[in-house]
Amino acid sequence: MRLMTRVRDSGEDLSSDEGLSTIEVVVLAPVLMLFILVLVGFGLLVDARGAIDGAARDAARAGSLQRDETSAMGQARAAADADLGSTCSGPVSVRQMSAGFQAGRLFTVEVSCQVRGLAMLGLNIGTQLTGRSTAPLDPYRRAS
Repeated sequence: MRLMTRVRDSGEDLSSDEGLSTIEVVVLAPVLMLFILVLVGFGLLVDARGAIDGAARDAARAGSLQRDETSAMGQARAAADADLGSTCSGPVSVRQMSAGFQAGRLFTVEVSCQVRGLAMLGLNIGTQLTGRSTAPLDPYRRAS
């Protein structure tokens, strides 16, 4: 009889913890999922930053190979649009930051656009990213 009481008592102790792990999962699962979504959102922002910087570099290089300032800006815009087609949620802005377009000078452009970033989480935070790059004007650039 004494043995029976011990078994019953130990069974009662174990049964008082039943369901505790289910409650922990129900509470922690949404928190972990939100944490993972935030990590993915910030990863997309880091990826967009790299894409903007790469587009600025490509735009500066494409513009530096042209003969005149008008065609340089046209090629810079085309290069930036081609690079950022899937990254930006709005239009891509390309501005020339350098003055003049003479041989031996530098051609600097600034590329900016609105990126999606955290919009996938329902946070419509306007994230405007800007990248700037400079390329020397090529002394052997295209002749007219």
